[in-house]
Amino acid sequence: MPRRTATMLASTLMLIALLCAGVLIPVPYSEMSPGPTVNTLGDHGGEPVLQISGHKTYATSGNLNMTTVRVTSADYKMNLVEAVYGWLAHDNKVVPHDTLYPDGKTEEESTQENAEEFSQSQESAKVAALKELDIPVKSWVIVSTVLKGSPAEGKLHAGDVIKSVDGTAVKAPEDVATLVTKRKPGEDVDFVIVPAKAQAAAEKENKTATETEKVTITTAKSDDTGEDRAIVGISAGTDHTFPFTIDIKLADVGGPSAGLMFALGIYDKLTPGDLTGGKFVAGTGTIDDAGKVGPIGGIEMKTVGARSKGAEYFLTPKDNCAAAAKDTPDGLTLVKVDTIDDALGALEDIRSGDTADLPKCTTEG
Repeated sequence: MPRRTATMLASTLMLIALLCAGVLIPVPYSEMSPGPTVNTLGDHGGEPVLQISGHKTYATSGNLNMTTVRVTSADYKMNLVEAVYGWLAHDNKVVPHDTLYPDGKTEEESTQENAEEFSQSQESAKVAALKELDIPVKSWVIVSTVLKGSPAEGKLHAGDVIKSVDGTAVKAPEDVATLVTKRKPGEDVDFVIVPAKAQAAAEKENKTATETEKVTITTAKSDDTGEDRAIVGISAGTDHTFPFTIDIKLADVGGPSAGLMFALGIYDKLTPGDLTGGKFVAGTGTIDDAGKVGPIGGIEMKTVGARSKGAEYFLTPKDNCAAAAKDTPDGLTLVKVDTIDDALGALEDIRSGDTADLPKCTTEG
C-alpha cells in the first residue's frame, strides 16, 4: 500500500476513533439554554396566568414577561461532543453538573425544591404588590420545614404558627434562630405554637386561631464545623392571609426568579391604565415581602429568550447587570432594578417614552 494512502487511512481511522470516544465518553457537565417566556398579563395553557377575584381589576395591554432557563436533567449524561458543541454555541451555556445539581441532588429533589421556591416567590410577589398599593396583608411566622432526625421531628410540623420562643414573641422568621441560639446544646427551649391544623381551620372560617400549645424541645449541637451552636432542626418562614383571592396559574415552571414579574403583573391588574403603555417588557428577579429584588441564575439565557420573543426592555436585577451587559442581544435595553419601586419608576419612563434617563446596565454593574 502506498505510504500516502496508508497515512490517510490511519488518519481517517484515528478520526473515527476520536469521534466514537467523544460520543461514548460522558463528561461531568450540564447545559443551560433559553427557556419559554410567558406574559404574566396574558393567558397560558388556555387560562389567564393571573386570576384575581374579590377585588376590582382593570384591563391591561402590552407584555410583562417572566423568563426561564431550560436545563438538562440530573440523570442526563452529556458526552464530550455535546459539551464542545455547547461551548461553541452562542445561545447555550455548558456548566459543571454540580452547579445545577449540588451534592448529588436527584432530579426529583431538584424539582421539589424548585416547586417550593416557585410557590414562595408567588406569595412574596402578592405581598410586595399589595404593600405597594397600601392594601393590608396579615402575616405570621410559621415552621417551613422540619429536618428528619432533628430534635423537632414529631414535635413541630410544617405550617405550625410560632407565637413565641422561651417567652419572647416572634415577629419575624429570623427571630426563631436568634432565640434558640441563646440556649446551649442540650438545654430545653419552649415554643408556643398554633398547630397547623388549627390554623388552617381558622383560616377556612376567616377567623383568628386561638388554640395554642406549648412544646418543649431539647436542643442539639449544630453540625457546622467549629461552632457550639444550639439548634432544634427547623427552618422558619412567613405565611399570609390576603384580603381577596389571587391565583397564579403557571405549570411546569420552578424556582424563585419570576417573583418580580408576577408582582408587577398583579400591580398592573389592580390599577387603572397600563404599566407598559403597550410596550413589550420582560424581566426576571426574585422578590421578598418588602419588594426587594434579588439576583438569579442564567441571566444570559433569559435575555436571549426574551429578545427572541420580541422584548424591547429587560428589567434586570442590579446584581446581574454586569453579567447581562457583557453580551446583550441587539435591540434589547437592560434596565437595572433593585426594588419594585425601581421597576415601577422604569415602567413609567418606558410608558411615557422618556427613556433617556433609564438606569441601564453596564459591564461594571
